[in-house]
Amino acid sequence: MGMRNTLAASAAVAGLVAAALAAPAAAQDRNMDKLSDFKQTGESLAIKTIPQDDERAERIRRTLERIEMPEGFEIDLYAIVPDARHMAVGTNVGVVFVGTRKQDVWAVTDRDKDRRADEVKRFAPSVDFKFPNGPCFSPDGVLYIAEHNRVLAFPAAEFFYEGPDVAVETVKDQFFPPEEEYFNHAFRVCRIGPDNKLYVSIGQPYNVWPPEKGSDMGVFGSIQQMNRDGSDTTRYATGIRNSVGMDFHPDTGELWFTDNQVDGMGDDIPPGEINRITQAGQNFGFPWYGGGTTRTEPWKGEEVPADVVNPVVETVAHAADLGMTFYTGNQFPERYRNVLFNAQHGSWNRTTPVGARVMMTRFDEEGNVIEHVPFAEGWLDEATGEYLGRPVDVVQYLDGSLLVSDDLTGAVYRISYREPEE
Repeated sequence: MGMRNTLAASAAVAGLVAAALAAPAAAQDRNMDKLSDFKQTGESLAIKTIPQDDERAERIRRTLERIEMPEGFEIDLYAIVPDARHMAVGTNVGVVFVGTRKQDVWAVTDRDKDRRADEVKRFAPSVDFKFPNGPCFSPDGVLYIAEHNRVLAFPAAEFFYEGPDVAVETVKDQFFPPEEEYFNHAFRVCRIGPDNKLYVSIGQPYNVWPPEKGSDMGVFGSIQQMNRDGSDTTRYATGIRNSVGMDFHPDTGELWFTDNQVDGMGDDIPPGEINRITQAGQNFGFPWYGGGTTRTEPWKGEEVPADVVNPVVETVAHAADLGMTFYTGNQFPERYRNVLFNAQHGSWNRTTPVGARVMMTRFDEEGNVIEHVPFAEGWLDEATGEYLGRPVDVVQYLDGSLLVSDDLTGAVYRISYREPEE
């Protein structure tokens, strides 16, 4: 074959490859257009479901026998949910939508209301998700899913979720250009605030943001605030390394969030963080600080901005504080009202592992922290250093119990309270 024919053949192959890559994207665009206009996509009615296997469930329950909690509290398996990450509870039926760091979003339903899920199936199979880690619900029943670089809204999700086609709107198509998409700290969480605005956390891609890039990280390392249609997007808070958990205080309306600290500085520094935003535009200290007030090596010679806000709670180094929720239910005793619960995922590079538990933070009447202690622990086998589970998120269910997701076991647990007998 001559050179000209070889080049022509190569160009033809390249064209076929490009066309093959473009085809799924074009099909997905057509799907999104159809769904936004309430049209069928032709997706199969045979939706992927996850068996609630009795044998596997029993093995998980044996692990849960290890979990220690205050007197009166019980923990049980709610559902087997592969790769379970952050959760959002539907406002009417109580469907629990569970995100993952892959491509699935799961709809978890307790149909007979025995407080154990009967069905776990893929939500919105006609939508191609990319890292749909962070679902959140609005009071009027709209499900939002924060992906790596996009936010989608699903009106009436609890109504449409039974079938493969769902109503969907693109709230935010991109936070940053596609060429800047990254895999480290790539997983989002979202919340609807008391101001009816949408808040989305955007981690930054490095262990420590490089000084040569300058101190303004732009959209990275921030919490973004926007109208629920995606308009008027602004940086609500900056100086955040990687927040994968936030919630609004039920009384003050202030946004609280967890933040994960810099790695590679030793077992015991820097600390993790629980932060409180008291006004828009506050700076929480990264990259000058790697956690708490511990300076990072690349930025130790740089002057720290005078307005940096220190964390409300410094948590155990490398325990990986993730999802969080303020308790507002009536099932738990009154002393737990407005207590902050958060999941510690557990360390990955600490000499002696820590975390893999649910923490609680209690406040006095003035809002000062008076206690930050374990609430549910036992997923870490301290004798072997093996994690038997890794909690990711904590949410409150409609009946006032707590649900805890675990992406290692692939499960959602339910913590309930029963008054101890005299």
